[in-house]
This record gives sequence, structure tokens and C-alpha cells, in this order.
Amino acid sequence: MRGVDEKQETMFSYISPEKRVPSEHPLRPLREMVDAVLKEMSPRFARLYAKVGRPSIPPERLLRALLLQIFYSVRSERLLMEQLDYNLLFRWFVGMEMDERVWDHAVFSKNRERLLNEEIAEAFFQRVLKIAQPYLSDEHFTVDGTLIEAWASHKSFRPKDETPGGGKENGEVNFHGERRSNSTHQSTTDPQARLYKKSKGSEAKLSYLGHVLMENRQGLLVKTCMTLAHGTAERDAALEMAKQVAGSKRVTLGGDKNYDTGDFVRQLRRLQVTPHVAQNTTNRSSAIDRRTTRHPGYPISQQKRKRVEQTFGWMKMIGLLRKVKLRGREKIGWLFTFAGAAYNLIRLRRLQAQAVA
Repeated sequence: MRGVDEKQETMFSYISPEKRVPSEHPLRPLREMVDAVLKEMSPRFARLYAKVGRPSIPPERLLRALLLQIFYSVRSERLLMEQLDYNLLFRWFVGMEMDERVWDHAVFSKNRERLLNEEIAEAFFQRVLKIAQPYLSDEHFTVDGTLIEAWASHKSFRPKDETPGGGKENGEVNFHGERRSNSTHQSTTDPQARLYKKSKGSEAKLSYLGHVLMENRQGLLVKTCMTLAHGTAERDAALEMAKQVAGSKRVTLGGDKNYDTGDFVRQLRRLQVTPHVAQNTTNRSSAIDRRTTRHPGYPISQQKRKRVEQTFGWMKMIGLLRKVKLRGREKIGWLFTFAGAAYNLIRLRRLQAQAVA
């Protein structure tokens, strides 16, 4: 018998969102880890808010919603609120009731900017690392940097001494043939962005540099930072992160050919860090000699260090960092750290599943 296509304007449901989400859904272990992290951070959140006044978006819900935005590559807060309005899976993860009103996207953005900073992102990142402690290596690491394209165009890169209104209002400025550098020009859209290219022959873009320190056992991130883009930024950031993992016992630090400089290698050895960086022998001699390359651990580090590119690929393509819609090093820095924590959560879910199996 053919069923009747009935139209029903209202609906009552006796099934909660908790029961609707399958027990094997990949978001379930993530929700458990995130709830444990946010419970530890609750006293820190309490210090950020006044005791009187109109209630804001709960910071726990805001952070869960931002994690969903990263996990599912939702490109804007407007689309994220749209998903929260009808997607029961998203509502369950954030902690909203089925008929609870969704926030306005502008209100959500305002609360995000008020709450999230580098301190909060770092606190979240460190608590995720605490969960990951059984899987971390404390001896072998890899460092690398990646170009994060700024939310600014080449037409905004104007001379610093240019009078306001000196360019054409419609933005049709012909800069071809003009010599431009970071010392004489600055972006009017994002003044902290720098014109930079990662390699010879590539296009120079207004960018920042994101840096990570990865442990080699499972490919988990242990340190992140964001700097302005300039020639020595990668090595400077690598030294700062190496200082934080250097201790009583010797550790190894892998890296690509960009880190093969005499000064960088000498400073690592002073920190009791063995430099396992790739040798750069193109028209020059390498700072890495036989006392390093003769050990069997060196080729292993060279193989393991390539995993960091998977990290950058995930953070850019999934984690919305290919071209960030934020401006300023501080704001982009917290997003970079938060995306690094999200990547670790994804890796931890897989590692925990493998341990059970």
C-alpha cells in the first residue's frame, strides 16, 4: 500500500539529540576530550566575565562551535549559525537544545573576539597536550614554518609616506614596474602583514609565518607560534621553541634545508639539541657534518620530519588557514594555535581507537 505524503507544520519529538547521534560517530570521542579540557578551564573563564550584567554566549559553547567550524571547514560565522539552526549533530556537540534559539552571527563574532586571545588558545592547546601525554616523544622533534596568507590584497600595499586618499578610490592602482619593499610600503588593510615569498621563483604575497614543533613518534604538535614574515623568522622561532624542549637529556631536532646554517646549528648544540636538519650542499658546504649524519637516527629523523607537511596541509585545507579572514598577528596567532589543538584532537581520536583495537 502506498504511503500518504502528509504535510505537517509542527513536530514533537521524544528523542533527545544525545540518542540521535550514533554511538560510533567520530565526534563522540572528540566531545569527551573537549568537555574534559573545558571543565579544567572553567575557573579561567570565570575570571574573564563580570558577575552582573546580561549573560553572554557561554565560553564553552563558543569554543565547541569554533571547533566544529574547523572540523567541518565552515567558511564563515554566518554559515556556522545556519548549520546550528537545523543541524542536530552540531547542536548536540555544542550543547544546545533542539528548540533553542541560535545566536546572531554578529553577536557570535563579537563574543569570539572578546573571549579568544593567545592566552586562552594556548591554555586550550596545553590541556589537549596533557591528554596526549602517553603518546608523546620527549626526545625527537621536528620544526618547520609555513606561509599564512593575510587577508589583504596587493593593491592595499601602499607607500608609507603616501597621503590619505592618494590612491584611486576604486582601487585600480597600477603598481607594475614600481619597486616595493616592506621598508617603504605597508598594507592599509593589515599593517602587520609583510610581503614575503617562501622560495625562489614563487609569488610574493602579503603574509605571516606560522611555526610548529612536532614530536616524531605520532606526529602531534607540541608548540606553535606566529611571527611576522622575514628572512630569519623560521630559524628564530625554531630556537625559541627548541629552548622549551631542551632539558637535562639530549634531544634531536629535524628540519629542512632552510635550517642548515652555521649559526643556527651552533646555537642548537649549545642548547644540548642535536641538529638533524637536511644538508644543503647547493653551491656551498653544509653545517651538518659526519659526526651527525653517521648515526642511524639521522636518516630516521629525515624521514619523520616530512610528516609535518601533513600537519600544514590539514590546517590550511581543513582548518581554514590557507588564507585567514582575520587581521593582525595576535588574532591570527590564536587561530593558528587553536587549529593546532584541533589537529591534535583528530590525531588523538585515531590513536585512542588504535589502542582499543
